[in-house]
Amino acid sequence: MPPTPAPTRVVITGAGSGLGRALARAFAAQGAKIAITDRDLDAAAATLQAVEAAGGGGFVQPLDVTREADFAALAQRLAADWGGLDVLINNAGVATAGTVADAGLAQWQQVLDINLLGCVRGVQALAPMMVAQGRGHIVNVASFAGIANPPGMASYNAAKAAVISLSETLRFEMAPRGVGVTVACPSFFKTRLLETSREQAVDGLPSSPMEGIVGRLMDKATVTADDVARDIVDAVARRRFMVITHADARRLHQFKRLSPSRYFKLARKATAGFLRHG
Repeated sequence: MPPTPAPTRVVITGAGSGLGRALARAFAAQGAKIAITDRDLDAAAATLQAVEAAGGGGFVQPLDVTREADFAALAQRLAADWGGLDVLINNAGVATAGTVADAGLAQWQQVLDINLLGCVRGVQALAPMMVAQGRGHIVNVASFAGIANPPGMASYNAAKAAVISLSETLRFEMAPRGVGVTVACPSFFKTRLLETSREQAVDGLPSSPMEGIVGRLMDKATVTADDVARDIVDAVARRRFMVITHADARRLHQFKRLSPSRYFKLARKATAGFLRHG
């Protein structure tokens, strides 16, 4: 597909903070109009201020990605106010921790409903506008966890791996209709994601080691949300499919593809501390 013109109408879910806000600023710097959607309207309003400061404009729309009615209301507003959209970014998500055996089904249902089905709802509600236009771009924010699949993050890994699979399927389906697809797979960067953790206490323990481990990895990260956002903006412009934003993660991805057995042995040693019971 040819490069995508600079987008003028962008929808971002979970845009009230973190990567969502960074994406809003990055697209606004190109002069785009941003539909800033979030459950937290105060946070979304702060993002709108950041967008306007970056030279863009837009509006705030309340949206819970588990509610089809919220997406329907957003679609109606986009059609009435903008006559369509150019880029949909399914960014909203939550973090979870726990093993396959320990994590309760309620956690699995919740993370799949938000991280995976939130993307599905966004596509079902808004992609028809792009198809009607014969152009547009969809970005699904997954995670390198969906490729690496470290222990102690079972439901999160599975949900993000499903987002990658969903995106590959969507790429096939949208290509004949002129709509591009990108799946972003960032590794650790500083964000508020841990504040959304749905981890449940198991075996009488209040939490797993994962929260502390992930927090330390985020604190040490040299890649920022703004760096990830710039990579995604570039991927939309160039119609790139998979974006692995961290150089070390790209090397690990290649290593896993070339030698999965060696990758497993090294990764098992490196992630031994992620488990409660060793």
